Amino acid sequence: MWLASTAVVSCTALGVAGDDHLRARPPVPGTEPAAAAAPGISEPGLQPLDLGGNRSALLYVPSTYRSDHPAPLVVMLHGAGGDPQGGLDPFVRLADDKGLILLAPASGGPTWDVVMGRYGPDMRSIDHALERIFARYRVDSSRLAIEGFSDGASYALSLGLSNGDLFTHVIAFSPGFRVSGTRRGAPRVFISHGRQDPVLPIASTSRRIVPKLEEDGYDVTYREFDGPHSVPPSLAEEALAWLVSTG
Repeated sequence: MWLASTAVVSCTALGVAGDDHLRARPPVPGTEPAAAAAPGISEPGLQPLDLGGNRSALLYVPSTYRSDHPAPLVVMLHGAGGDPQGGLDPFVRLADDKGLILLAPASGGPTWDVVMGRYGPDMRSIDHALERIFARYRVDSSRLAIEGFSDGASYALSLGLSNGDLFTHVIAFSPGFRVSGTRRGAPRVFISHGRQDPVLPIASTSRRIVPKLEEDGYDVTYREFDGPHSVPPSLAEEALAWLVSTG
């Protein structure tokens, strides 16, 4: 697993080039999603989302979804070597109860592009997936989150803070670093990390990331737990309760 030598790095330090701004946006409130623009998406339940080429994602639509009621959306990013199914794991068992739409894309390589040095196809794939979702489903723009675990958490922090004009909440379970790129908006942030994490040791990661975020003025909820590199179910539940209760 790739790990930056410091937990908060600049785009320049990582050699990150190109735009870090997502273009997809939900429809203006009061307008209907253009369902015809996203053929082949069914509901409810777990379903594949074909993004063209070799790109794919998993979409979970809760049984409680109704087109006349906006639903929270969470983009869920797997860890290094993972897959979309693993990306869904922290929240999928809770999605029906909380009424969440979950989107879990796949990285193009063994991990996310910015972790390897630059934004690129992975970011564009997420953008395309969001366009598809916004065209078909009514999304609650006040509860639009990006979440990740491990390398996925690093990507969620980096992309989420650069797109705070889209994402209202960022959830990072055991992140390794964040790219300090263009700041847009002020999303709320939830971070958890295990004190016995042997993969991304807490002292060189979250204990550096969190103070810097607070120094930069972000509203951060931080939880340490006695455990390894993992997402305890109780913390997944707490993060979701935080998402639906803060705005």
